[in-house]
Amino acid sequence: MKLYSDDELAVLLDKPEFRLLSETAGKLGMECYVVGGYVRDIFLERPSQDIDVVVVGSGLEMAKAYGKALGKGACVSLFKNFGTAQVRKENLEVEFVGARKESYRHDSRKPIVEDGTLEDDQNRRDFTINAMAICLNSERFGQLIDPFDGLYDLQDRLIRTPLDPDITFNDDPLRMMRCIRFASQLNFYIEDETFSSLERNRERIRIISKERISEELNKIILSPVPSKGFIDLDRSGLLQLIFPELTALQGVDTFNGKKHKDVFLHTLSVLDNISKKTDNLWLRWAALLHDIGKSRTKKWDSAHGWTFYNHNLVGAKMVPGIFNNLKLPLNDKMKYVQKMVELHMRPINIVDDMVTDSAVRRLLFDAGDDIEDLMLLSESDITSRNELKKQRFQENYHLVRQKLKDLEERDRIRNFQPPIDGNEIMQLFGLGPTAMVGQLKNAIKDAILDGKIPNEYEAARQFLIEEARQLGLSPRNRTT
Repeated sequence: MKLYSDDELAVLLDKPEFRLLSETAGKLGMECYVVGGYVRDIFLERPSQDIDVVVVGSGLEMAKAYGKALGKGACVSLFKNFGTAQVRKENLEVEFVGARKESYRHDSRKPIVEDGTLEDDQNRRDFTINAMAICLNSERFGQLIDPFDGLYDLQDRLIRTPLDPDITFNDDPLRMMRCIRFASQLNFYIEDETFSSLERNRERIRIISKERISEELNKIILSPVPSKGFIDLDRSGLLQLIFPELTALQGVDTFNGKKHKDVFLHTLSVLDNISKKTDNLWLRWAALLHDIGKSRTKKWDSAHGWTFYNHNLVGAKMVPGIFNNLKLPLNDKMKYVQKMVELHMRPINIVDDMVTDSAVRRLLFDAGDDIEDLMLLSESDITSRNELKKQRFQENYHLVRQKLKDLEERDRIRNFQPPIDGNEIMQLFGLGPTAMVGQLKNAIKDAILDGKIPNEYEAARQFLIEEARQLGLSPRNRTT
């Protein structure tokens, strides 16, 4: 991070949008401050597009005046019930609120709001690093107001509440998720007393909607090193309350001196691995859920030790329930995650044995356009500390990728449909819509995937006729 004097802050904010805010506030006779994340990100030298402005007075009145001053193309949205407003023009977006103080009822995170001073407004902020404000009024333009030493906490990479954390988290329990999310996103640490308060108040998370919880979970998953957030969620006791299926993966059992790895910690390693390669939220979700079925399939086998047979299939069946419980979208995103969970063992099963053309064709057929994502997931699943084993897997994965490329170019397998469909089979042999039609169609598909015939119409037709003869069928057209 970088420290700036008030004069240097004034230079940094010497932009048309801030000068216009200053002029508008001056005409209205209001105190005006830029606050929150925009101020924090100045010192962290991070880009920030969203500008939050607090005025001592009516935020709605300030927003209307600012929108008018911006001129043609400015869009002003007023949210009178909340006392907030938004002004947008092209790439500029400014949120306005009047300074206020808040009080809460125990059974709700909806505050009782009263007009207040800047001090009142800073007192209600969630964390010290978000409670800093910079004055935009002309006589104090660029002056930093930092009553809770948020600047020092930025230097120390510390997340801390401005006031008593028990009050902060009890008033609005969503702040517990935000606390962990900020620590994960910024790679900061949570101050000891603040963390202890997370543990004490964790049950309060039950009054927060699943939608809001999932919104914060998604931001944690999109963090540079998301395992940090999940470790903090687990240590605080929040994870058990919001995502019990994940905590069920914890622990190591031992039998006859043999033990399995901690699937929870392995899962977090896989999530971190894939996060180095992609920002795809749903592929990261697939990494988080890829072994979710292991808690339900774990068994001791005297011949093989600890086993997790069909955990990929069980895990895939669990995905819709998890998405529904967390109020995540039950659409193609969910189906994509389900598909990744179900198929995640396929590439590693290939590389663990001989990489045959047939196995690669079937993998390409089943994965379709998601084959690259599936390969990323499977490669991220290599968390062994045995360097020779890791190197062997990586070399085999390279071979699989080359075969995928070669076979796709040659056989056009991805998303393919057999060259002969069910209607043509029925017409050729005078059949109705019976199981035999499906049997013949699958025989063609399997023959192509196994490399017995090329993915071409004539080859498929000749194979079909021969296959049908073995079932006692002859084509209507005897000239064939």
